[in-house]
Amino acid sequence: MTLHGKQLIGHAAVAGTGDRFTAVNPATGESLAPQYAGANSQQIEQACQLAEDAFDSYRETSLEDRARFLEAIAEAIEAVGEPLVERAMAETGLPQARIEGERGRTCGQLRLFAQVVRAGEWLDVRVDPALPDRTPMPRVDLRQRHIALGPVAVFGASNFPLAFSVAGGDTASALAAGCPVIVKAHPAHPGTSELVGQAVQSAVATCGLPEGVFSVLFGAGNDLGQALVKDPRIQAVGFTGSRRGGLALTELAQSRPQPIPVYAEMSSINPVFLLPAALKARGDSLAEAFVASLNMGAGQFCTNPGLVLAIKGPELDRFVEAAGAAVADSGAQTMLTPGIHDAYTDGVGKLAEQAAVDEVARGRTGDQANGCQPGLFRTDAADFLENEALQAEVFGASSLVVACDDRDTLETVARHLEGQLTATLQMDDGDTDAARALVRILERKAGRVLVNGWPTGVEVCHAMVHGGPFPATSDSRTTSVGTAAIYRFLRPVCYQNLPEALLPEALRDDNPLGVSRLVDGQRER
Repeated sequence: MTLHGKQLIGHAAVAGTGDRFTAVNPATGESLAPQYAGANSQQIEQACQLAEDAFDSYRETSLEDRARFLEAIAEAIEAVGEPLVERAMAETGLPQARIEGERGRTCGQLRLFAQVVRAGEWLDVRVDPALPDRTPMPRVDLRQRHIALGPVAVFGASNFPLAFSVAGGDTASALAAGCPVIVKAHPAHPGTSELVGQAVQSAVATCGLPEGVFSVLFGAGNDLGQALVKDPRIQAVGFTGSRRGGLALTELAQSRPQPIPVYAEMSSINPVFLLPAALKARGDSLAEAFVASLNMGAGQFCTNPGLVLAIKGPELDRFVEAAGAAVADSGAQTMLTPGIHDAYTDGVGKLAEQAAVDEVARGRTGDQANGCQPGLFRTDAADFLENEALQAEVFGASSLVVACDDRDTLETVARHLEGQLTATLQMDDGDTDAARALVRILERKAGRVLVNGWPTGVEVCHAMVHGGPFPATSDSRTTSVGTAAIYRFLRPVCYQNLPEALLPEALRDDNPLGVSRLVDGQRER
């Protein structure tokens, strides 16, 4: 596939007329051809109208046809081959192994959603047959299924050029639900986005689907995203990015004549609790594993361990000393964009300037452009509780250790935390009572609670939750990773007393789709 620098609208590739921009290699500062011009208002209108025109047809595709479409996307992405890996590496500064792993994850989650679609459980079919002889009141025939919301706008993420981008989790789950998708490609990796977009375009054509099922639009500023969110044909938004960006989109979506949901993943510092028995028995190994998690991908993960909490004492001092030594020995890694690097440098600087914060260690600076110099800092619980600024996310390899006087203080700090994507307990057998109390607090604070692991690394599976209370996400009831993500783009409809000829297939008496159904309160297949 060849890069043209054009909007991908339905089956067509169309030159934009807006502001021009190019991708930049963050490791070298080199501009990468081709040049992209932003989508204009007519092109946004065209993409939205095509999506609206495709919706009623696409949402009623058979389960097999839709599943096969998702699999065809995965096959088309894999067929792009090494040019996709090479372009993603050039646009992000990420190593080959990371990009290849992310490509595998992207295709794997598409195939996983294909399995989900075929199974049909997401339809959540419920049938309550008529009871005309029931007293004192008869019951009419009532049947329920879930249907797709409508066209969805997906915002590509800066830190995952494949898995949270053009054909990433938001797109895969929306397409699985039966929603056409318009992607706003992230301006940091437009070439990667165009290559993946071309692959999805080819899958749409191969599967004979309406062309409006999928489009990719490019733009360097905020105008494109705002126009998509305000368009009345868009019925939901998927977003991964900053708190400021997520809140702006949410406010815009709620100000529409018809408000729509914005599923925004925004801000999380992912606290790690080092409980006393574990800290005493394996403090050195915990320090080593913690710094490895902190430095992974230059700390540019939503689940970066940005906060460590433990009870004061010699065990914590030894942990901090060992972690500090590991941080000091850490080399700088290239960050995704110059803007992300500047924001990281500013965030670390503001943290270091806090009067109650001590710098434990800083990593090596390195010679490359946009290098992330890791940082480890320390403060006391009393100061942490008094200063909301210490909960601010620093996107990159920076973490703050909070020393607590005792177990009660540890629990107090836990209750004080904002919403998080993850919360981790490092514990041994002697920590069970302390852990039990913390779990009850942390399950109200986070979407995923871990024991004896590290938050970086999100498995794509049925049980995963990648979400959490605000500000981790804009809607704590949902997840952006895992098969439950499909429910963000569905809504229930009840059909009362419809004759068999008018009922959707999933609700007919003979169950032609063979899906699991709740019939008169009893589960049957």
